[in-house]
Amino acid sequence: MSKEHVVSPALYLVIWLALMAGTGLTVFAAFQEFGIFNPVIALVIATIKAILVILFFMHVKYSGRQIVLVILSGIFFLAVLLTLTLSDYLSRAWAGQG
Repeated sequence: MSKEHVVSPALYLVIWLALMAGTGLTVFAAFQEFGIFNPVIALVIATIKAILVILFFMHVKYSGRQIVLVILSGIFFLAVLLTLTLSDYLSRAWAGQG
């Protein structure tokens, strides 16, 4: 017997509005000068939006433990990749190569 979770349309509307606000924030941040932190800010906003999509539109929030483990391991390796990439990018300014 499978358990289905029904999400209310109001929650979908709230998540959609949050994604639209995130898109507006991304556009606003793109026109600001944050120096070497421009890509960092853009990636943080994109990560938050991706997490909202994964949790609610892909129904991972209501899934079993195995699905959550697979998604969390993917997010962990994405965090490792972004951390290593951004540490290289941010440290180039220290060596005068940026």
